[in-house]
Amino acid sequence: MSGSHAHHHHHGHDHGHGHSHGHSHGHGHSHAPADFGRAFAIGVVLNTGFVVVEAVYGILSGSMALVADAGHNLSDVLGLLIAWGASVLAKRPPSARFTWGFKSSSILAALGNASLLLVALGAITVETLRRLFDPQPIQAGPVMVVAAIGIAINMATALMFMRGRHHDINVRGAYLHMVADAAVSAGVVLAGLAIMLTGATWIDPVTSLVIVAVIARGTWGLLKDSVKMGLLGVPAGIDESKVRTFLAAQAGVTAVHDLHIWPMSTTETALTAHLVMPAGHPGDAFLHELAEELEHYFGIGHTTVQIEVAEESHACRLHREEVV
Repeated sequence: MSGSHAHHHHHGHDHGHGHSHGHSHGHGHSHAPADFGRAFAIGVVLNTGFVVVEAVYGILSGSMALVADAGHNLSDVLGLLIAWGASVLAKRPPSARFTWGFKSSSILAALGNASLLLVALGAITVETLRRLFDPQPIQAGPVMVVAAIGIAINMATALMFMRGRHHDINVRGAYLHMVADAAVSAGVVLAGLAIMLTGATWIDPVTSLVIVAVIARGTWGLLKDSVKMGLLGVPAGIDESKVRTFLAAQAGVTAVHDLHIWPMSTTETALTAHLVMPAGHPGDAFLHELAEELEHYFGIGHTTVQIEVAEESHACRLHREEVV
């Protein structure tokens, strides 16, 4: 078995077939530094400033809906910082200890982001329920003005993230948060208008609870996706059975076992497999070609294939699928 172990990884760097890299997850790293660095920086500064203003006005005007909206905006700033940090870390080169580099930091980041949001949600919910049973007077004018500014800021930030949203769960998270935020701020404006017209202060904490529900829903999705990645589940866009069929269909392959497909980061995927090829080792060209095709068709950029020549008893004790 030892002699027939062939190894292959991110060919774009070592064999010069760079073309396949741009195909599937290139956006995850090659374009990130320039435009995302700037988008992240602007987004963080704008939104952090606004969170402070909004929270202060929420407390001053007695509006829990504004405070909840500030919480929602804060969740974005955290999301942006985390996504930004992860994209920077993901570019650090591998070391002797961290042989994948820090790629998977993006998965931890998504998990951390979801956890932080749940804590913020709890705090806002408790305070909102208190206000619901003990209504406070509310100055609807400032509430509407501040929330309206929120719409503008969130839309501006969302536009900056339009491009990268299909390639990275964290960038997608940032984009979706910004769009949701604009919608939430619009809700707060309407709530302020309703309070102004009717004088019913209970509208404010009820709006706050609706906002909390909106954030909770988004956070749950983020938590679920990041836990799946953390458990090394096959990434969403890849069908394991199709990959298995593809490998089994290669010329000379009689069996495929030990197939593992897992996310190395929120944008990159790795694969290892054992291919039984009784006719003999097909040579390095076959391995490079196979890696190219896996990248091209499935977006799997890091492939390691082990070729086994013998089909007999000593072939591989891992042959049985129930052994990992």
